[in-house]
Amino acid sequence: MTLRVHLWESYYELLKTLRQPAFVLPSLAFPVVFYTLFAVLLPGNWGSYQKATYLLATYGVFGVIGPALFGFGVGLALERQQGWLRLKRVSPMPVSAYFTAKIVMSLVFAVVIYGLLSLVGLVFGGVEIGLGPWLALGAVLLLGVLPFCALGLLIGSLVSGQAAVAIVNLVYLPMAVLSGLWIPLFIFPGFLQDLAVVWPAWHLAEMALGVVGQVEGVPMARHALVLLLMTALFLVLAALSWRR
Repeated sequence: MTLRVHLWESYYELLKTLRQPAFVLPSLAFPVVFYTLFAVLLPGNWGSYQKATYLLATYGVFGVIGPALFGFGVGLALERQQGWLRLKRVSPMPVSAYFTAKIVMSLVFAVVIYGLLSLVGLVFGGVEIGLGPWLALGAVLLLGVLPFCALGLLIGSLVSGQAAVAIVNLVYLPMAVLSGLWIPLFIFPGFLQDLAVVWPAWHLAEMALGVVGQVEGVPMARHALVLLLMTALFLVLAALSWRR
């Protein structure tokens, strides 16, 4: 019975989200448009890097972060402000079903975004990647959704619905740029490269680049541990905020 409740809540969360074109269209279009522009249309020789494959990894990270941050950060803040969350809390539905549904929604969008980016990269960008690395990259991106769900949960528990959009953008866009998701980090000044370690997106991007062979000797376990610790920190802070 509990599993059925989780499945139905996930289904209706996804259905509700699909009925919001202001969320769906930017989430799907922006990563694909930017990837097409920088990886396919703009010329450039990156030396030892395969540009389209490199950007498939980094724009994959950029793409999967968006639905997680906005789905949790903005969605939770709006539903809390409108009283919808209070209604759900007094219903017989377990609270885990609510959060599971938003995670499932984020994962579904992540799969679709990765599929669209892969299609563009393989057909138009000349991406050279085997099935194994392609599946490994997909697994990294899907698991990497979770820290940003936790970050979105923290934001959504702290701010109002009107403020949530601005706050999420203030986190999302600078983090994407300074983590090297739009343009490679090696182009940036040295001090910005050093500061990239504070961003969870950078750790996920390093793992993504490692599995597709664009960065050698990536310490996967260390990056995964950092992301796990950041996830735990965001969840603890969100729980404290929620209790307050």
